[in-house]
Amino acid sequence: MLNRILPQQHAPRWIITGIDCAIAFCALFVAALLRFEFNIPIHEWQVWTHFLPWFFITRGSMFILLKTGAGIIRHTGLADARRIVIANLAGSGVFVLANLVNANWGNGLYLIPFSIIGIELFITTGSMIASRAVVKWLYLYNRRLPGTQIPVAIFGAGEAGLIAKQSIDRALGEQSMRVVAFIDDDRNKVGKKLEGVDIVSASEAELLFRNGRIDRLILSIQHLSRERRRQMVDVALKHGVRPLDVPPVDRWINGELSIGQIRELNIEDLLGREPIKLAPEVAKQSIQGKRICVTGAAGSIGSEIVRQVLEHRPEALLAIDQAETPLHDLHLELVQLGIRERVNLQVGDIRDQEQIRKTLEEFQPHIVFHAAAYKHVPLMEYQPWQAFETNVLGTQRVLDAAIRAQCAKFVMISTDKAVNPTSVMGCTKRLAELLVLNGINTSKTECVITRFGNVLGSNGSVIPLFKQQIERGGPVTVTDSEVTRYFMTIPEAVSLVLEASGLKDQNKVYVFDMGESIRILDLAKKMIALAGLTVDKDIEIAITGLRPGEKMHEELLSSKEELLPTHHPKIMCAQTPESLTAENLQSIGVLAEQKGNHQGTRELLASLIPEYKA
Repeated sequence: MLNRILPQQHAPRWIITGIDCAIAFCALFVAALLRFEFNIPIHEWQVWTHFLPWFFITRGSMFILLKTGAGIIRHTGLADARRIVIANLAGSGVFVLANLVNANWGNGLYLIPFSIIGIELFITTGSMIASRAVVKWLYLYNRRLPGTQIPVAIFGAGEAGLIAKQSIDRALGEQSMRVVAFIDDDRNKVGKKLEGVDIVSASEAELLFRNGRIDRLILSIQHLSRERRRQMVDVALKHGVRPLDVPPVDRWINGELSIGQIRELNIEDLLGREPIKLAPEVAKQSIQGKRICVTGAAGSIGSEIVRQVLEHRPEALLAIDQAETPLHDLHLELVQLGIRERVNLQVGDIRDQEQIRKTLEEFQPHIVFHAAAYKHVPLMEYQPWQAFETNVLGTQRVLDAAIRAQCAKFVMISTDKAVNPTSVMGCTKRLAELLVLNGINTSKTECVITRFGNVLGSNGSVIPLFKQQIERGGPVTVTDSEVTRYFMTIPEAVSLVLEASGLKDQNKVYVFDMGESIRILDLAKKMIALAGLTVDKDIEIAITGLRPGEKMHEELLSSKEELLPTHHPKIMCAQTPESLTAENLQSIGVLAEQKGNHQGTRELLASLIPEYKA
């Protein structure tokens, strides 16, 4: 029924202005009735005859000038109400001024009693706002009729929460959402209402969750701590309530939040600790105006190094990677950002000694960020020579080329798997660390090694794998119920790398504070819950056993290393012993000539890295 009554298109402005003028005329008549106690004298009708044209001209002009009919009625908000109030105040101000002018310089009479002007102002303003509110309510009510609404609660009864509710109201329809409660930690707000919706405490909200009265939880607070966010999400997931997230204000479209931007919460938002805050000055001073080279530039870490280095305005940037397709993807991204001409993208292989030497001699970099490496532990267990050739010989050849090109700094990206390694991959990264430390004594190039754990969302990491398994309906595979890992976001890890590269105390191994390690089984369960599914009911978790070379728990420091503080509490320096001898280097050179010698590779790694057992 309402579908037939309500217009399906927006009404033209002239119709809205005409309706507003009719409302003002009725308000004027009601004001006169009230002023004269419902018995208007005959002579007052004569006054009206002269006043009405000026009344319509004034009111209509103010409505047009201040655009009271510009807003979409069904989406009326505070801005529309503000325009109405200002327009009516301006019009009544004109009436008051006209009265004074006519009384003092005209025929000595008021055009219309001041009391009528005041009463008409309140009635007109109230009626215009109320009419819009009624149309909005009818529209929203009409939109609610077709489908089943999803009950939601908004965490945060502030401005962002209010805007989130208004966005939800504007987007009602089939399978729409309906805000049934605001949740807030501020005791001064609890027990009150916001746009007619109750504001409850977190404990009261849990009762709503438990009773099944809430299906979604929208996290609207812009600067909510990670710990508080995790607490609210854990409570919601415990009762089968799916959490949603409001993006930061700077991502809103034209300063306004749309319903499409209220997204499913990512597991990345719930991992780790509070992000490490770094001042960009240290990295900027070391990079600005310099020639920078990045190997492995198309990978997860390498591509982020490229992005962040560009923010510090280097003189030139050389990005090298042997993977053509990912390098082309980086090319497309840089083109879209309009900064492609600032980067020299080169398909190159760090294992090719002659190519990397000529490339760096020609480019003459001030800093080399060496991120190229093979990183997948199980795969490298079956191909130890390839891991050795890329991670060890590749690192040695890039370092030699950097030294030959008189590069000022060489920064190697290492991993926590190099600490007390149990895998071929980890062992080759540890040997690469030792080669870089050995190079310190043979050149003027300053060397920095940065060591951190898993990065969220990197190629081949566990989170993208779990997402794919959940989308396929499972099972979600976990190697062991007790296995744990450290996690850090890619931008955060790279910002720490750039910070370490700018430190004055070079020739060190820098270890980053990764926070608390996370049990992978808990991670899998939380990701399944975030997808709105139930473990063992909707999707299964399969324990597959540790794969070859994998650890139960990762470490950031070996028993032989001593941890020292730096200028930043989240960046520590590992005093690691230099253990390579001339004989060791000779052994590495001999194996380098024995391409594809997997058994020889295992034996050499076991002899050079005592912690590793082949």
